[in-house]
Amino acid sequence: MAEDPALSLRVSELKNPTGLFERYNTEEIRRIERKVRGEIEQKKEELRQMVGERYRDLIDAADTIGEMRQCSESVVLSIQDMQRYCHALKQAKAGARGPPGGPNLENQRLWQDRFYTMASQIKLLLEIPERIWSAMEASQYLQATQLYLLCCHLYGQLQLDAATGGHYSPVLARFPILVRQVATTGHFRSTILLDSRSLLRGRAVSDQAIAEALVSTMLLEDSSPRKALADFLLARKASIHQLLNQPQHGAGIKAQVCSLVELLITTLFQAYAVFYLPPEGSPRPADGALSCGLLFSILENVTSSNTPAAKGRKVLQEETSTGSWFRYLPPSITEFQPTLRTLAQPIQGEQLRDTLQQWIITCKEDICHGVGTLLVYIRSLKGLAAIRDAVWDLLSTSSISQHWSNVCQQLLGRPLAVWEDFLQQLFLQRLQAITKEETEAIAASSVQLLTSAVKDLEGQNVRSACGTNSSSSRGALYEVDVSSFLWSEAPGDLLSDAAWVSVVQRGHQLQRSGLAMKTQALTPCVQNFCSSLDAKLKSRLDDLHHYLPSQDTGPDSTTVPVSSSSSSSSSFNRFTDSPAVEQALRDGCVACVHHILSSIRSELDSAPAHLSSVLFMARLCQSVAELCPNLKHCILGRQSTVEAVVKGTPRQGKKMVKSRVTAEVSPAQAEWAGLKEELLSCSMEAYRIWSSALAKGLMSTFGAALHAESAGTILTTATNWEDLEIQEEAESGSSVTSKIRLPVQPSWFVQSLLFQLCLETNRVGGHALPRPTLQELLQACLVQALDLYHSLTEQDRSTVTTEGVFPLTQNRALQMLFDLRYLHTSLSSRLEEGRSSRFHQDPRFHEICDWLENFIDPFDLDVFTPPLNANLSRLSQRTSVLLGLLTGSEKQFTSRSSALNSQEPYNILPLASSQIRFGLLPLSMSTARKSKSSSVGADPPQSTVPQSLSAGSEDAFRPGSLFRQLADQEEDSPSPSLFKLSWLSSMAK
Repeated sequence: MAEDPALSLRVSELKNPTGLFERYNTEEIRRIERKVRGEIEQKKEELRQMVGERYRDLIDAADTIGEMRQCSESVVLSIQDMQRYCHALKQAKAGARGPPGGPNLENQRLWQDRFYTMASQIKLLLEIPERIWSAMEASQYLQATQLYLLCCHLYGQLQLDAATGGHYSPVLARFPILVRQVATTGHFRSTILLDSRSLLRGRAVSDQAIAEALVSTMLLEDSSPRKALADFLLARKASIHQLLNQPQHGAGIKAQVCSLVELLITTLFQAYAVFYLPPEGSPRPADGALSCGLLFSILENVTSSNTPAAKGRKVLQEETSTGSWFRYLPPSITEFQPTLRTLAQPIQGEQLRDTLQQWIITCKEDICHGVGTLLVYIRSLKGLAAIRDAVWDLLSTSSISQHWSNVCQQLLGRPLAVWEDFLQQLFLQRLQAITKEETEAIAASSVQLLTSAVKDLEGQNVRSACGTNSSSSRGALYEVDVSSFLWSEAPGDLLSDAAWVSVVQRGHQLQRSGLAMKTQALTPCVQNFCSSLDAKLKSRLDDLHHYLPSQDTGPDSTTVPVSSSSSSSSSFNRFTDSPAVEQALRDGCVACVHHILSSIRSELDSAPAHLSSVLFMARLCQSVAELCPNLKHCILGRQSTVEAVVKGTPRQGKKMVKSRVTAEVSPAQAEWAGLKEELLSCSMEAYRIWSSALAKGLMSTFGAALHAESAGTILTTATNWEDLEIQEEAESGSSVTSKIRLPVQPSWFVQSLLFQLCLETNRVGGHALPRPTLQELLQACLVQALDLYHSLTEQDRSTVTTEGVFPLTQNRALQMLFDLRYLHTSLSSRLEEGRSSRFHQDPRFHEICDWLENFIDPFDLDVFTPPLNANLSRLSQRTSVLLGLLTGSEKQFTSRSSALNSQEPYNILPLASSQIRFGLLPLSMSTARKSKSSSVGADPPQSTVPQSLSAGSEDAFRPGSLFRQLADQEEDSPSPSLFKLSWLSSMAK
């Protein structure tokens, strides 16, 4: 139902009746009328109810107003009656008064003086509370105490405290207002004592105020100076507790520690100024010396009236000259001075020393416990250094350092080092705790990163087996196949300034190019792990530098001259604990690396399913010392700065400086060397696991092919043979020409073994593998190959012929002999490298050779041996480039130059004396010899190999040693080389 518009009108519309009649009809106008009349009646009813409810309140208010009018009228009448009564008394008194003069006038004057004396005392008694409150508000507690004692003296003068028979004294009976005044002044004693003792707790309180507060306490409690000393020390101890129990808000800890130190220093200075008295007969203190004995001088001025200062310092001295009624006060009031019941004896030096020593011992326990609790909230060494520097600034101020040693000597009989005795050990312990927590966190995060990297590698192996690779696992893919990383191009392979900045100008910068990383086979996973660890260690190192002297002061900045420290006993050397600070970081970093190594060893002990994880951990341990320069800085400390200076010396002085530096090996250097040795040992252990697993896998395939017994299988492994014509002398003396067939290539399974071995080595970045790892790999393959060949000798094939088994014929024996000798030559070349004496061959090799030669006709064997050796030597030379890392440098040049004749059309040019993927280039013999003679000189090439190896086993194990050797050869060569390698050396460095 729609709402009637006539009933929804506003009040403003009702004011215009003409508009209503124009808009609505008659019926609607009647409804509007009824509605308005209803609202009017409703408002009338509400008004009646409101008047009825408030009427009673209005009547009460009117009655109250009437009563007030009557009361005020009666008061006015009473006052008028009193005025008339007093006027009548005055008239009666004037009529009864006799003639002037005589004894009545004298009595009246005496009575009037006594009256004024008592009135002035009563007035003073009424004003004293206000004066006491004013003195307390101004922190003049001695003045308040004197006024309180004067008030007590007034009580005695007026006999206000003498009540007989339970009745008030006559004065109280006549002046009842004094009853309330006596009750008001009763609590002043406790208030003054409480405020005086609270004043003793303040740090920024003058010596005069402290002495006056102590004198007030002594006067109110009638105590001795020793009791005042005890109160003072107890108040300061309570103030120390209050400072230690304040809520901690981060930056406020520095303010709390500085306040504690300031309170401790101020307490001893004020103890000297207030309680210490120089012994009798001591020389007069010089100008500018600290004042002492304030307590006894103030006490004497307040209580004694014999001194000139006491005569001019009365309790009511100022009030007497200003008030007119003060002249009626008796001399006992105006000349009042407080007194002590007991004589204030000065504190003996030994008693003062013992009391202060005991207080210092007690406060030391509280401060050490409290500050140690506060330092828990400091989470960085920067915060600790800020607090230490603030304390140093406080103790180095002239107001403290100038008199501190003298005050300690006079009070304690010994110097007091606030920093060394109270705070230094606390700060050092907190620093060690922070360093331990942070390094443990770094170790935990590094182990977590290592575990995730190993899991990613295992997942990548699974994806590779399934044939699915994603772009997100590119880093893990590079770990599985390092060669794909080495031969890939990236924008960061060369630094942006590599074209115009030389190696010498570049110096020892931390930035390394991507190509330099590839020369050392440092994969992205290894780089990421090392960069993460290095960044965390750098943050620790930067935080530590806030606690150590700045680098610009030099390495000897930790030593402070004795004269400077002795001239200012209050200031201290902030850097005396620098060795302990560096040792804390060193221990933390060593523990961190040990934790990472233990995690790596546990991963290695758990027999990883994939060799890529093993190689990742091996490369990681091998390169962490080089890719984490901040690890070295953390362990060596400031000695790393010295080493950097030594490395920056000119080249001609390097040997002299190096001999001087290495003459003394510090414990930090020994620890760093031991840590690198542990990392290298763990790396070699991982490489050993990889080499043994690789050798085992390759030799299993090799053994299956070697022990093949069917003719078809043997024929599939056969290779090329060569027809040779030989001339022999017959019995008649004529020359006889005959043809023989000899193998010139090894069997396919031998070639496959060497090729797969070379392929697997290059796939994992073989140029950066440590030389002992390659030696162990080749030795393991050779030993297992000899085991497989030796197992053939144990089978008696001459007597037992099995159906389907191909017999060991002369040709097969000749091929196996060629295979064995070629395999032995290729795999044993590395083992002979760098040794002066000939490598001791496995006796089984000769036994197997003799066993195979038994299957060859002796006459044919004599004929076959020279060309067979020539074929073997030629094959070794031709396959040395293909095998690459498997062949040694001496096999490439030394033996080859002695074995080749002048008709051999092939020769090779060595590029380096170390391993390289493509280390040799074909070149004619004449050109090669001319190049050698012009560039190297008369020395044979093989003489450079022992020199490079004798540089140190550590440099030989380090990845990228090849390129450093190339750079050294380029710099040290007396004549221009065949081509320059400066660009290669710059990338390696």
